[in-house]
Amino acid sequence: MIDFTIGDEARILLDAVDRFGQDRLAPAARTAEAGRTPDSAARQLYEDLGLIGLELPGTGLGMIERVLVNEALGRADPGAALALDRLGTGAYGLLAADDTPTAEAIAADPARRAWLVTPEDGLLSVTERHATGDVHFAPAGVTDLVVLCPTGIALIQQGLDAEPVRGGGLRATGPVRLRLDDVPVARFHRVATAPALARARLYLASLLVGVLEAAAGYARSYAMERVTFGKPIAHHQGLTFLLTDMNTAVTGCRLLVQEAAWRLDSGVGGPGAGIEAAATAFAEAVDQSAFVGPAAVQVLGGLGFMQDYPVEKHMREARAIGLLCGGLDLAREDAMGEPATALMAEGVF
Repeated sequence: MIDFTIGDEARILLDAVDRFGQDRLAPAARTAEAGRTPDSAARQLYEDLGLIGLELPGTGLGMIERVLVNEALGRADPGAALALDRLGTGAYGLLAADDTPTAEAIAADPARRAWLVTPEDGLLSVTERHATGDVHFAPAGVTDLVVLCPTGIALIQQGLDAEPVRGGGLRATGPVRLRLDDVPVARFHRVATAPALARARLYLASLLVGVLEAAAGYARSYAMERVTFGKPIAHHQGLTFLLTDMNTAVTGCRLLVQEAAWRLDSGVGGPGAGIEAAATAFAEAVDQSAFVGPAAVQVLGGLGFMQDYPVEKHMREARAIGLLCGGLDLAREDAMGEPATALMAEGVF
């Protein structure tokens, strides 16, 4: 039986995170986007809540708590959420490599930031000694780049030349493009990378679910207030169907993400089941974001493209998140499992 039950302490944490998101992050979302960073007060509050290193050994918290926290933060401002978590997805690569001391050091040092990527997140060539190429997107200030390679996990701490990226989504992270010119690899761990990638995908997918929930919720509220022909536009049949489909899509994605998190935490079905479930959840969330985001803008009509309303931001943020950790195509391959992947390699389909 699937059990999403969380303890009282985790429930108190989630309530605090939800208040933090709605009272602090959401009202300042446009300011953080314009300044390309959240303010210092938000950073301090995020740290005070204990959200940096949430799943480090000794906390007693796992993937299910992380996805619930991220969903709440995604409803408020996913860009700020990524900017505030200096350990972020990098934690999963470091923990998979049994490099807990480095993860703890980053969590404790405001001057450091980890970021996890795959070779598909840019044009990267990584050996056990050197790395060359580009990473198309990373938050500003990355000092520890964790790369999931075919044969292991590389940690790069030097030569991370950053070039600011303008426009697009997740502007509150101060997005940059990283250029690596034959830089040294600090450490290379020959370990399986799939568990780390699975958890990183759920980290991002849960943020994405929060974004989609916010977009669908705002569109629904607007449709209930906007009146044409004597009744709210939400009561016109065509729009009713659209709003229902949006809500169904968000609910389905949320359940897939939470089930995958539960499988990774519990180990039910073996590690392969959790890894495939995480890939499936990420792929479905990215796929549905291409429907929910534009649909929310459509409900508002021309107003949806104006910055006076949040749905254009929801659409941009969702698209940007969906490009991370190898994107949709890699997730679909991993979701099919090893037998199907082997058949694809043989050209069967």
